[in-house]
Amino acid sequence: MILDTNALSAWAERDAALLDVLPEVRLLILPVIALGEYWYGVLRSQHRATLESWLQRTIATIRVAPITMATSRSYAHLRNLLDTKGRPIPANDMWIAALALQHGLPVLSRDTHFDAVDGLARIGW
Repeated sequence: MILDTNALSAWAERDAALLDVLPEVRLLILPVIALGEYWYGVLRSQHRATLESWLQRTIATIRVAPITMATSRSYAHLRNLLDTKGRPIPANDMWIAALALQHGLPVLSRDTHFDAVDGLARIGW
């Protein structure tokens, strides 16, 4: 399962509903894009030290997915398709969706705009 930034945030906050979903997941992949978004939030947080420590422990236990040449093709096709449909989604989420499609995995997110992506399953909580 691909983690969206809001899933990573909910995990850090120990959101009970999200924690109910996580034990069922065998493979968690954190897109480098979501990691960058989360680091940005950490830098702006009043709880920076605590969040940095949690994030360092967490990323040591899961796979961080880079953007590759294959991801860039997936992104281009997805962006073109969504633009043609008149249903664009935020740029960073487009990259996250491209990674999910590339790996054939669902996205764990509260963002319903992922539902506009054909062939992409979104798991909410």
